[in-house]
Amino acid sequence: MIDQGSEFKKPGVVGAGAWGTALAELIARHEKPVKLWAFEDEVIQSISQAHENKPYLPGTKLSSYITPTGDMDDLSDCDLVLMVTPAQHMAHILQNLKQHISSDAILVLCAKGLEQKSLKFMSEVASDYFDESRLAVLSGPSFAADVAKGLPTAVTLACQDMSLGEKISATIGHPNFRFYMCDDLIGAEIGGVVKNILAIACGIVDGRGMGESARAALTARGYAEMTRLGVQLGANPQTLGGLAGLGDLILTCTSTNSRNYSLGVALGKGDQNANATDIMASRSSVSEGALSASALIELASKHQVEMPICNAIAEIVAGHVNVDMAISQLLARPFTSEM
Repeated sequence: MIDQGSEFKKPGVVGAGAWGTALAELIARHEKPVKLWAFEDEVIQSISQAHENKPYLPGTKLSSYITPTGDMDDLSDCDLVLMVTPAQHMAHILQNLKQHISSDAILVLCAKGLEQKSLKFMSEVASDYFDESRLAVLSGPSFAADVAKGLPTAVTLACQDMSLGEKISATIGHPNFRFYMCDDLIGAEIGGVVKNILAIACGIVDGRGMGESARAALTARGYAEMTRLGVQLGANPQTLGGLAGLGDLILTCTSTNSRNYSLGVALGKGDQNANATDIMASRSSVSEGALSASALIELASKHQVEMPICNAIAEIVAGHVNVDMAISQLLARPFTSEM
């Protein structure tokens, strides 16, 4: 059974990319041992031998409290598990993980994406394998490099039980890594999915040299799309106006450190024949916005929610239209009320 104290005693992290590694380091700053499961042998060796994740978070010296592993059996005694694997692999990893961890372990979902085949958010994917009472969602404006450096960051932690949220935040949080809690899991996840797609759009605007006014307008209208979908799916609009929605949107749509924004810049700078698939294939990092775009539009259509900006990105990523054609189609839309 899980200890009922104020903190979790044996935390683990599944996924040793930049974000997973930063979260493991965050926990380790409490001088608490943390297990970090990685898929790649080179990552395990790098952390074990050099105390640095050279492939994904180079330049950050990692605590000796972090123990990397490639064996899920090593997570069997963990009472808290942070899931930081790419969204499109989440179901497969969870299915395997269920066989190895305690039936009482709490899972914090830290990936931002929508499963392509099922159109499910990560909490919905996880509820196929674990009871919803065991799930929490962490989302908000947080670059791994900033967190790893100990720079001030604030995020949303969504879970059904506020006392559980307090225990999670006590285990992970620091004065420079602040939690704001809510019980709106879907609201927290919608922001994380939609902002990645809108970041690609903002990158295209900047890559095409369309100006800061255009980027601001696109961000605001994109936020309106996010809110429309959220309300239709039962999310609290206040969640979308907070860190997991508006906060994350502002960060991702304005920074070259964003993988999705930088993908958009590459698309915007390309010529009319620039192919999104080729550009993504040439990059070492995963752009979740590109992977989730078509699924999001399918979900929005299912619920009769109009999302023209996100739809344009889905069309570009799928290769159905080029960047200039998508821009022309958006600018040709009729004038309408903002409300």
